[in-house]
This record gives sequence, structure tokens and C-alpha cells, in this order.
Amino acid sequence: MSPQTDTTATTPTHTWQLGDLTVNRVGFGAMRLTGTAPFDRGVPRDRERSIAVLRRAVELGANHIDTAAFYFSATRSANELINRALAPYPEDLVITTKVWPGRDASGAWWWATPAQLRDQVEENLRQLGRDHLDVVNLRVPPSRRPGSIAEHFGALAELRDAGLIRHLGVSNVTSEQLAEAMTISPVVCVQNPYGLGASDNDRALLRRCGELGLAFVPFFAIAGAGREAGPAARDGEAVCAVARAHGVSAAQVRLAWTLQQGPHVLAIPGTGDPDHLAQNMAVGRLRLSEDEMARLTSLEPAARSGPLAVGSGHVA
Repeated sequence: MSPQTDTTATTPTHTWQLGDLTVNRVGFGAMRLTGTAPFDRGVPRDRERSIAVLRRAVELGANHIDTAAFYFSATRSANELINRALAPYPEDLVITTKVWPGRDASGAWWWATPAQLRDQVEENLRQLGRDHLDVVNLRVPPSRRPGSIAEHFGALAELRDAGLIRHLGVSNVTSEQLAEAMTISPVVCVQNPYGLGASDNDRALLRRCGELGLAFVPFFAIAGAGREAGPAARDGEAVCAVARAHGVSAAQVRLAWTLQQGPHVLAIPGTGDPDHLAQNMAVGRLRLSEDEMARLTSLEPAARSGPLAVGSGHVA
């Protein structure tokens, strides 16, 4: 069912800038294209279906695709699927990737040294079939929150100066780490977990990005505390009531709430299901009322299953 629009609301801004690149605020995350569960070695998704989903996402207006070289399962690579589906790439398509985490052929996680970041960047270039990357996010590991990221971010800045990268972003960072990165090189986006039940610190960082004119790109906006497991099996009554009022899914309500946190907030929901894709892409037309926003914002901070950890795959 199509989202109902709030015709009395001010027309939202539908695009934002990643440096000099204009993107639609509802994009696409590639993590779930590769398998029935992200980061596992289990049953891969149907290749042609994944390719069709990517092409349909672009047809529906997604010109911002988030990916990573470590998004792969037993026989599928998100980057290679993107290459197969979309190359030669549309001129307005922006592909964002991330480095610092890596996975070996067995699927085991490892973290790059500053000197190894070039290899990770070049791996993304090869898989995507490009001569430069639009945006590269430095994805900070759990053990470095808090802590200095200057050495790694400085290495990426050198690769930007060398022409391998157009713009830089940071991911899974604190406010202090963002400030540190900005003293080294321009930052165009922050990609952090964010959704209903966000903590005060999370909300403060989102607001700070708005003040700085930086894109804030939340992941797990639909999944919440469920993270890689996907949407929660059961949404609370507050979310379900809003969904019923608009004739949409609870996932669409979660995405709409996130987008309405500010015009600088982007969405990168991921799916391998064509029907879910259509719902995700339609959420840009869904406007929640001030009362609905207030009710959802008042929800208690989400309980988390533990710190982001390499072993559990929590690196996206």
C-alpha cells in the first residue's frame, strides 16, 4: 500500500550534498544482496534477483548506493553485483564504500593498518570497475571508540590527494573523532547506527552534523537493536499504531521517523526483496505528524545486544 502523504506539511528536501555530489535522500544499502544472512557463508541469494533489485532501485530513484568489499557470502560479492547490474554507471550515481574492516577468504574478520588501507581501497576499485571511489568512509572498530583515528584517517586523506578517492566520511564515530577527522581533511558524511530509541549522545551527534552541513547516514534504522538480524520480530504498539494510521508497514514508519530528524539525514535501507525495495523507496513520500513524531521520539532508548564486535559481524 502506498504511503499516505501529509499535504499540510512543508514539502521536505528530497536531496542532499555529499561534497559536490547531489544524492536523493533515500538510497540503497547493498549488505543484504549477498546471502540469506549478512556476513555468513550460508545460502546465497539468487544472483539474477539481486541484479534485478539493484537495477530497480536505481529506476525508483536511488542514486546513492552504500557498499563494502567485505559484503560477501559464499558465492556472492555486493561490489561485483553492483558492477554487473549497473556498469556503465549512470553519471549521477554515487557509490559509497567503507574501509578498515576486512574479511579473508574464510570470512574471518581483520582490521587494516594505515598502510593496508590502500590495498582495501584498490580492492573496492577493482570489484566496482572504477578508477576512483566517490565516497570512502573510515569505519572505526569497537576497540577504537573512543580513541584517536588520526593515523588511519590521515592515510585515507593521502589517497584522496592521490586521486583514488573523491570524498571522505567517517563511520561508527564519536563527536570527538569527527572533530579530529575534520582537522585532517574535509568530511562529507557520518555513517552511524541510529533509529527509534536513539541515545542522547546519538541525537547530539546527528544535530551536530546538521550544524556542520554534513550528511548523517544512519544504519540499522529499520532493524534497531536487531542490527544485522533485520527488523524486529515484534514492533511496539506506538510504532504499529502509526503504521496502521498511514496504511504502511512498521519498517516504513521507522524509516520515515529517521528521515524527519533533519534534511541532512539520508537513508540507505537494504533488501534483496523487490517488494520491500518498493516500500523502502516510497518512504520519502511518507510524512508523520508532529504528534506522531513526538510519540515515537519519546520511546525508551533501544537495548543493544552488546558492543559492536568483529566476531558477530557488527561492522556495517
